[in-house]
Amino acid sequence: MITVVPANEVSWEDLQTVLGERGAPEWCQCQWFKAPSAEFDALDGAERRRRFGEQTACGTPGAPSTSGLVAFLDGEPAGWCAVEPRTAYPRLRTSRLVWAGRAEDPEDASVWAVTCFVTRQGFRRRGIGTALARAAVEHARTRGATAVEGYPLLPRTDRAPGPGELFVGTVGMFEAAGFVEVGRPTPRRAVMRA
Repeated sequence: MITVVPANEVSWEDLQTVLGERGAPEWCQCQWFKAPSAEFDALDGAERRRRFGEQTACGTPGAPSTSGLVAFLDGEPAGWCAVEPRTAYPRLRTSRLVWAGRAEDPEDASVWAVTCFVTRQGFRRRGIGTALARAAVEHARTRGATAVEGYPLLPRTDRAPGPGELFVGTVGMFEAAGFVEVGRPTPRRAVMRA
């Protein structure tokens, strides 16, 4: 059974268990979309963890809002999804890919974005990402979102997806969670919305 809860309702240890002890999730601490390139490059691991801890407010159920959700499978921490108002992500506001062919206001805080997924090794291919995407819509809507977006990268067809391709989710995962494609800025990048 998959359950999904706001990050402030889980322990920091459970969230770090999902991110693991090595690899891109542990290294990034979900900060890539949160900081412009030069700032992100200047952050060391301790500062990334500190910022992530502050953003998620893990272990503080009374916190007013959180920057994401944590999924549990049969009581074990299994996945993470970042979801916040789109304005909380500086890289999205300046991304040519996100805005190609669209005339929306990048400063519209009523549109939320799902930017990152992590599914813990050993828990993949069990519906964790889809459950997180579905829960992200509900989480955002109960906090006033008028729309929720995701930006999946379609995997290449000539080889297996690389580790940097799936952290934004898949089109199929978003579709299963009720999102529809509203843009295709490149042949491999989709903009999905619920």
